[in-house]
Amino acid sequence: MPKLPDPTIGDTSWFVHDRFGLFIHWGIYALPARHEWVKHVERIRDEDYQKHFDHFYPDLYDPTVWAREAKNAGMKYFVVTSKHHDGFCLWDSALTDYKATNTPWRKDLLKPMVEAFRAEGFKGGFYHSLIDWHHPEFPIDGFHPMSDDVEFREVQKGRDIRKYAKYLHGQARELLTEFGKIDIMWFDFSYSERDWGWSKGKGKDDWQSEELMAMVRELQPGIIVNDRMEIGGDFKTPEQYQPRGWMEVDGKPVMWEACQTLNGSWGYDRDNLDWKPVEMLVQMLVDTVSKGGNLLLNVGPNARGEFEPKAIERLRSIGEWMRLHGRSIYGCTASDFTPPPDCRYTQNGNRLYLHLFSWPFRHVHLDGLADRVEYAQLLNDGSEIKMRVIDPIQEANLVFMSGTPGTLTLELPVQKPAVAAPVIELLLKE
Repeated sequence: MPKLPDPTIGDTSWFVHDRFGLFIHWGIYALPARHEWVKHVERIRDEDYQKHFDHFYPDLYDPTVWAREAKNAGMKYFVVTSKHHDGFCLWDSALTDYKATNTPWRKDLLKPMVEAFRAEGFKGGFYHSLIDWHHPEFPIDGFHPMSDDVEFREVQKGRDIRKYAKYLHGQARELLTEFGKIDIMWFDFSYSERDWGWSKGKGKDDWQSEELMAMVRELQPGIIVNDRMEIGGDFKTPEQYQPRGWMEVDGKPVMWEACQTLNGSWGYDRDNLDWKPVEMLVQMLVDTVSKGGNLLLNVGPNARGEFEPKAIERLRSIGEWMRLHGRSIYGCTASDFTPPPDCRYTQNGNRLYLHLFSWPFRHVHLDGLADRVEYAQLLNDGSEIKMRVIDPIQEANLVFMSGTPGTLTLELPVQKPAVAAPVIELLLKE
């Protein structure tokens, strides 16, 4: 097996077993339905954005349905946006009026969600934005929706980030003390390297990240925390790309989790039709685990409180693949063996899983596995796959292949199994 990451402060034992989680981005940005950064992108003033708060009424919201769909998809944990950059809070925070309980809905959205997912056996936690475009003490910078309004910037130049940090820490304390055991915290994001000339970005000094992290660890021992406060964390979070290999820091492998969308948007985006096909999503999951990582796959519910049909279609299709192939994902990690082209290996002990992203004609050749495999079978139906070790002295002729030292050859059916990504389970000899 490959070299494993050093232990982290948080308990990642469940994390590296479960491998597959649900990300949920939901808030009043679901009403404009133009991406969760719509307030920034369209430079919307607070008074104009207020209409989305005033008309937020998710009457079809049923978190038990969300939890059931996620469970059926094979997901094992969830992370939901308690607050995104626009500052709107899904729970009844005592520190702000800008929350779900003050909208026409009048109800806390977070507590029933946490309860519903826990009832289905999920681990979980919160994504909480370090940024807040609604808070009156959050200083204007280049990401702020009012960044182009020079007059507004001048009037508001006395904003105090220290007062905002107190609010940030206070809300984190609420999340970590009012919802029972929290397994994971996702803080997002730091950008101290940015410089717009008239303002600089924000980072660990602004958030008082060291103090915030200490509080998180104290209130929820064993919790795992992401890496976006500029002070490290328990795991790395590549976003919207697939790393080429196991992620490293200073040449050493680390825990990591790829976060990906179904269609390129995190929040509900009505007109974004760039939906990833199921085969691609399954391959992304496999690719991630084959490199020692987790996949956190996002759904952006709509303003009525439902997952979109195209999202449900994909979750259910992934779930059907996971029903048959879940043991090639759960508890698995990278392998020391090098897979053939267009394939990925995952491994759990003496069970090695060959995932075929393209289906070859009749044969696949596995270098380094001659005399190493006891039995081979297609995982979708448990049917045997015949194995051969071809004599390396044999030369290729009209009907016989040549052999390669140390190579195991699998004889495949001509017809690809009717699954998104076929998997062959190889039982290695002890």
